[in-house]
Amino acid sequence: MNAIVVVDENWKIGRDGGLLVHLSGELKYFKERTYGKTIVMGRKTLESFPGKKPLPGRRNIVLTKQKDYSAEGCSICHSKKDVLELLGEAGEEVFVAGGESIYREFLADCDTVFLTKIYAAFPADRSFPNLDEGGEFSIVWESEVQEEKGIRYQSFQYVRN
Repeated sequence: MNAIVVVDENWKIGRDGGLLVHLSGELKYFKERTYGKTIVMGRKTLESFPGKKPLPGRRNIVLTKQKDYSAEGCSICHSKKDVLELLGEAGEEVFVAGGESIYREFLADCDTVFLTKIYAAFPADRSFPNLDEGGEFSIVWESEVQEEKGIRYQSFQYVRN
Protein backbone atom coordinates (compact mmCIF):
# COMPACT_ATOMS: atom_id res chain seq x y z
CA MET A 1 0.00 0.00 0.00
CA ASN A 2 1.15 3.54 -0.77
CA ALA A 3 0.29 6.98 0.50
CA ILE A 4 0.31 10.11 -1.64
CA VAL A 5 0.36 13.51 0.01
CA VAL A 6 1.37 17.16 -0.34
CA VAL A 7 2.86 18.87 2.74
CA ASP A 8 4.21 22.30 3.45
CA GLU A 9 7.52 22.86 5.21
CA ASN A 10 5.77 22.28 8.57
CA TRP A 11 4.20 18.98 7.41
CA LYS A 12 0.76 20.59 7.18
CA ILE A 13 -1.66 19.25 4.57
CA GLY A 14 -4.87 21.24 4.64
CA ARG A 15 -7.16 23.89 6.01
CA ASP A 16 -10.93 24.07 6.32
CA GLY A 17 -11.39 20.87 4.32
CA GLY A 18 -9.28 21.95 1.36
CA LEU A 19 -5.77 21.86 -0.01
CA LEU A 20 -3.19 24.39 1.11
CA VAL A 21 -2.62 25.57 -2.46
CA HIS A 22 -3.57 24.42 -5.95
CA LEU A 23 -0.50 23.68 -8.07
CA SER A 24 -1.36 22.33 -11.52
CA GLY A 25 2.01 20.56 -11.82
CA GLU A 26 1.43 18.70 -8.58
CA LEU A 27 -2.16 17.82 -9.50
CA LYS A 28 -0.84 16.39 -12.79
CA TYR A 29 1.72 14.32 -10.83
CA PHE A 30 -1.09 13.02 -8.57
CA LYS A 31 -3.17 12.04 -11.59
CA GLU A 32 -0.26 10.31 -13.34
CA ARG A 33 0.70 8.42 -10.19
CA THR A 34 -2.85 7.26 -9.28
CA TYR A 35 -4.63 6.87 -12.63
CA GLY A 36 -5.87 3.32 -13.12
CA LYS A 37 -5.19 2.50 -9.48
CA THR A 38 -7.28 2.34 -6.29
CA ILE A 39 -7.45 5.32 -3.95
CA VAL A 40 -8.62 5.21 -0.35
CA MET A 41 -9.86 8.45 1.20
CA GLY A 42 -12.11 9.84 3.85
CA ARG A 43 -15.52 11.34 3.19
CA LYS A 44 -14.31 14.92 3.64
CA THR A 45 -11.57 14.36 1.06
CA LEU A 46 -14.12 13.08 -1.46
CA GLU A 47 -16.35 16.06 -0.73
CA SER A 48 -13.42 18.43 -1.39
CA PHE A 49 -13.17 17.21 -5.01
CA PRO A 50 -14.84 19.21 -7.80
CA GLY A 51 -18.56 18.48 -7.71
CA LYS A 52 -17.94 16.19 -4.72
CA LYS A 53 -17.48 13.44 -7.29
CA PRO A 54 -14.99 10.55 -7.33
CA LEU A 55 -11.84 10.88 -9.37
CA PRO A 56 -12.25 9.38 -12.84
CA GLY A 57 -10.12 6.48 -13.99
CA ARG A 58 -9.59 5.16 -10.48
CA ARG A 59 -11.34 2.83 -8.07
CA ASN A 60 -12.50 5.20 -5.29
CA ILE A 61 -12.94 3.77 -1.80
CA VAL A 62 -14.34 6.11 0.85
CA LEU A 63 -14.01 5.44 4.58
CA THR A 64 -16.64 7.14 6.70
CA LYS A 65 -18.32 6.67 10.07
CA GLN A 66 -21.64 7.81 8.60
CA LYS A 67 -23.56 4.54 8.23
CA ASP A 68 -26.06 5.91 5.70
CA TYR A 69 -23.49 7.66 3.52
CA SER A 70 -23.48 6.95 -0.21
CA ALA A 71 -21.59 8.43 -3.12
CA GLU A 72 -22.09 7.48 -6.74
CA GLY A 73 -19.05 5.77 -8.24
CA CYS A 74 -17.50 4.96 -4.85
CA SER A 75 -17.25 1.92 -2.64
CA ILE A 76 -18.18 2.95 0.91
CA CYS A 77 -16.54 1.39 3.96
CA HIS A 78 -17.11 2.07 7.64
CA SER A 79 -13.89 0.70 9.15
CA LYS A 80 -10.29 0.01 8.24
CA LYS A 81 -11.14 -3.69 8.43
CA ASP A 82 -13.88 -3.16 5.81
CA VAL A 83 -11.38 -1.41 3.51
CA LEU A 84 -8.81 -4.18 3.86
CA GLU A 85 -11.45 -6.85 3.23
CA LEU A 86 -12.66 -4.99 0.13
CA LEU A 87 -9.11 -4.78 -1.17
CA GLY A 88 -8.59 -8.47 -0.43
CA GLU A 89 -5.64 -10.24 -1.95
CA ALA A 90 -6.08 -8.79 -5.44
CA GLY A 91 -2.60 -7.32 -5.47
CA GLU A 92 -3.85 -4.05 -6.91
CA GLU A 93 -1.85 -0.88 -6.40
CA VAL A 94 -3.51 1.19 -3.67
CA PHE A 95 -2.93 4.83 -2.73
CA VAL A 96 -4.10 6.34 0.55
CA ALA A 97 -5.09 9.88 -0.43
CA GLY A 98 -6.20 11.53 2.82
CA GLY A 99 -7.28 13.29 4.83
CA GLU A 100 -5.40 13.52 8.09
CA SER A 101 -7.22 10.78 10.02
CA ILE A 102 -7.09 8.36 7.07
CA TYR A 103 -3.34 8.91 6.67
CA ARG A 104 -2.80 8.29 10.37
CA GLU A 105 -4.95 5.15 10.29
CA PHE A 106 -3.26 3.60 7.25
CA LEU A 107 0.34 4.88 7.37
CA ALA A 108 1.50 1.78 9.27
CA ASP A 109 0.25 -0.29 6.31
CA CYS A 110 2.11 1.79 3.72
CA ASP A 111 5.51 0.69 2.44
CA THR A 112 5.88 3.69 0.14
CA VAL A 113 4.91 7.35 0.47
CA PHE A 114 4.88 9.66 -2.55
CA LEU A 115 5.26 13.05 -0.93
CA THR A 116 5.42 16.50 -2.45
CA LYS A 117 6.95 19.12 -0.19
CA ILE A 118 6.07 22.77 -0.71
CA TYR A 119 8.90 25.04 0.39
CA ALA A 120 6.60 27.51 2.14
CA ALA A 121 4.37 27.58 5.21
CA PHE A 122 0.61 28.00 5.05
CA PRO A 123 -2.11 28.52 7.65
CA ALA A 124 -3.38 25.00 8.24
CA ASP A 125 -5.40 22.83 10.59
CA ARG A 126 -4.41 19.36 9.32
CA SER A 127 -1.01 17.66 9.32
CA PHE A 128 0.89 14.58 8.20
CA PRO A 129 3.51 12.75 10.30
CA ASN A 130 7.05 14.00 9.69
CA LEU A 131 8.70 11.13 7.81
CA ASP A 132 12.15 12.63 8.33
CA GLU A 133 11.90 11.88 12.06
CA GLY A 134 11.92 8.47 13.72
CA GLY A 135 13.87 6.50 11.13
CA GLU A 136 10.87 4.54 9.79
CA PHE A 137 11.23 5.87 6.23
CA SER A 138 14.07 6.82 3.91
CA ILE A 139 14.07 8.87 0.72
CA VAL A 140 14.91 6.75 -2.34
CA TRP A 141 14.03 9.25 -5.08
CA GLU A 142 13.56 12.99 -5.42
CA SER A 143 12.53 15.19 -8.32
CA GLU A 144 14.08 18.44 -9.35
CA VAL A 145 12.73 21.47 -7.51
CA GLN A 146 9.85 22.98 -9.47
CA GLU A 147 8.24 26.39 -9.23
CA GLU A 148 4.69 27.50 -9.96
CA LYS A 149 2.90 30.69 -8.91
CA GLY A 150 6.12 31.72 -7.17
CA ILE A 151 5.95 28.60 -4.97
CA ARG A 152 8.81 26.12 -4.98
CA TYR A 153 8.05 22.42 -4.46
CA GLN A 154 9.68 19.03 -4.86
CA SER A 155 8.45 15.43 -4.97
CA PHE A 156 9.99 12.59 -3.00
CA GLN A 157 9.54 8.85 -2.75
CA TYR A 158 9.94 7.49 0.76
CA VAL A 159 10.16 3.77 1.48
CA ARG A 160 9.78 2.00 4.78
CA ASN A 161 13.10 0.84 6.25
